[in-house]
Amino acid sequence: MADSTKTALITGGSKGIGYGVAEALIHQGVNVAITGRSEESIQAAADSLNQIRAGAAIGIVADVRDLASQQNAVETVLKQWNRLDYVIANAGVGHFAPVQEMTPEQWQETIDINLTGVFYSAKASLAALKETEGYFIAIASLAGTNFFEKGAAYNASKFGLVGFSQAIMLDLRSDGIKVTTIMPGSVATYFDNHQPSEKDAWKIQPEDIGQLVVDLIRMPARTLPSKIEVRPSRPGGK
Repeated sequence: MADSTKTALITGGSKGIGYGVAEALIHQGVNVAITGRSEESIQAAADSLNQIRAGAAIGIVADVRDLASQQNAVETVLKQWNRLDYVIANAGVGHFAPVQEMTPEQWQETIDINLTGVFYSAKASLAALKETEGYFIAIASLAGTNFFEKGAAYNASKFGLVGFSQAIMLDLRSDGIKVTTIMPGSVATYFDNHQPSEKDAWKIQPEDIGQLVVDLIRMPARTLPSKIEVRPSRPGGK
């Protein structure tokens, strides 16, 4: 008999928002597969998650820039648990520089991970999500509607991601697949080589985004919050 336990695939799940979402879902009885490019980091994170509930997590080495890699991640989840209910497309990168200093390599990596990578995650998982009438959640950013200095590549990738995820939301409703775009503001993560500290206490915490994902999957099947902006309740720690 197939296991009825819900399962999730989270890209960029070894730390930050991805790890916070994984923790929240495990506490809700969901099994999670987290992906990342570093075998050491992803396995360490999976081991830590399994301390919450033994056997609830697996780590998969995968690169969102490669469609075959994403297809392999989905196949691994299906072999492990026979179903896929939730995909959280979280993997992201940021290169911030004036356009005259931005290198072609930095531009391409930002677009490839933040935008094309979500397309690949969707393409790889949609057949499995259709089977479960599952949920695809894209972690975008407020930078997807608000441009800023030195943000040419990041803004472009996140503007594109918001457009992509909102468009596929309309495409996939007829297949019973929900799609939500989450657009966080300042989050206390390791993004862009930042080291979270007590000074970040005013920011959104990764577990807050985890709680938001839990709230989304608990919504009645008839209701779809399609785009959510979330920001710190007070600016700049005031």
